[in-house]
Amino acid sequence: MALSDSVKESLDDASASLRNALAFAARGEKPHVCKGIAEMIASIENLTTIEDIFDKLDNRKDGDSGKWGPLTDLGE
Repeated sequence: MALSDSVKESLDDASASLRNALAFAARGEKPHVCKGIAEMIASIENLTTIEDIFDKLDNRKDGDSGKWGPLTDLGE
């Protein structure tokens, strides 16, 4: 099941706020603070990406080749 619109929107808002915080942190905070903020942004992006992959797996039909387009067509 895909993320609901309200959850996706909230995650996008959180990511935007964290990017703003990272921009400010990069100017004056210690590196571990920037790293922590960047990890939170990456976690949000990973969550939304993996949710898309799980949806594709859930909707896979018997006999499908398992290819989903440009992400998996690596020069075949």
